[in-house]
Amino acid sequence: MAEKAKRYLVFLFGLFISSLGVSMITKADLGTSPISAIPYVLSLNFPWTLGGFTVAFSLFLILLQLLILRKNFKLEHLLQIAFSIAFGWFIDLTMVWLSFLAPQAYPVKLLSLLAGCVVLAFGVYLEVLADVAMLPGESFVRAVVMTWKTEFGTTKVCFDVSITAVAVVVSFVVSGKLAGVREGTLIAALVVGFIARIMEYDHCDAAGARASMAKGDRKRATYYQYYTRRVWGLARNFHIAVDTTLGYDYARETIAGALRTLQDNLAARV
Repeated sequence: MAEKAKRYLVFLFGLFISSLGVSMITKADLGTSPISAIPYVLSLNFPWTLGGFTVAFSLFLILLQLLILRKNFKLEHLLQIAFSIAFGWFIDLTMVWLSFLAPQAYPVKLLSLLAGCVVLAFGVYLEVLADVAMLPGESFVRAVVMTWKTEFGTTKVCFDVSITAVAVVVSFVVSGKLAGVREGTLIAALVVGFIARIMEYDHCDAAGARASMAKGDRKRATYYQYYTRRVWGLARNFHIAVDTTLGYDYARETIAGALRTLQDNLAARV
């Protein structure tokens, strides 16, 4: 029980750090993270705060999970309600704390955005490290993957793109112009996930994660291109890609299943 309580505390602390990252990204005034895009656009045009709309959007995603999973929707999924409320409250709190942050020059805005991405990635890392729950955004993606047997990484990208597109449409509908979704939304989508995964793999801090990621990418790209004469990173050059955010058991079973299929195909040819 003590260990479980400790993990929940780590998760809550991760939520707070994530909310701080979201607020820093938002205060940079270059857009916000994809999952916060719709709440942020709505908060710019209606009386509710960003945190309030975040809670409402989270509850909507939980309802969608219920409709998708049906009998597979478990009582433990309802914990998302409490965590969503806490996350929304943390966002409003940190937005007040950062009220002094209002960069004007574009380079300063960009630095604030990147700093927010690192903080958000660290918060996500802590949430994954605690391994007790998921926020509604990731849990919704998992529900889609479980129901329709899609690939997690592709589904997550489609989800982020979809909610960002909806945020753009909502912005034009309610205000007649694009506000709240900018290049910072794309930057956050690309940067946060990579840094969080490096932190999870190497158990290092943000600076160490960035250095390790850059060093590892250079080594892999050089090695691969030297021996294959191909471009590193192109999906068509690989037989299988596994998203380890679904857990190491999932990754192990996926790889083992691919190997069994390969062995069966080779045996059939013989």
